[in-house]
Amino acid sequence: MQIQTVTTFIYHSFRTMEKIEKHDLEIGQYILTILKSRLDIVASWGFDPKTLKPIKAGIEFHVQGFKHTGLVHVTLNEGEDYFEVSLISDSGEIKETRKSIFLGELISTIDDAVEKVEDYDKRVATEYPFLTDPQNPEKVRPVEIIIL
Repeated sequence: MQIQTVTTFIYHSFRTMEKIEKHDLEIGQYILTILKSRLDIVASWGFDPKTLKPIKAGIEFHVQGFKHTGLVHVTLNEGEDYFEVSLISDSGEIKETRKSIFLGELISTIDDAVEKVEDYDKRVATEYPFLTDPQNPEKVRPVEIIIL
């Protein structure tokens, strides 16, 4: 997955949705820039770039995490300078909404809601044995995201 490909997809999606305004585009790009700062964490959510699309004042994408499988809506409340994250089931039901999220907490808030479980390293080692450290099977190896 190339960063450029994801960005191009967002532009394409924004052009095809008439109700999305230019300012919404800018907010979506801003949120995407934040998520791109920690692609390792975003990838752990089972983030599907093909599902990335604009919404009013934010973006929507599908994840397949340990705790949540479905859509994630991330929006910016510019008046209060906070983010809001909503988890939506595949059937369309809003499962949870977290409000008043500071910029520095956005990725960890989504990670806690979508992926982080107790004994996370053990769960990853069980689900993805190729990621475990051969010297210490209960620890997950650091993984580098390679962008081709």
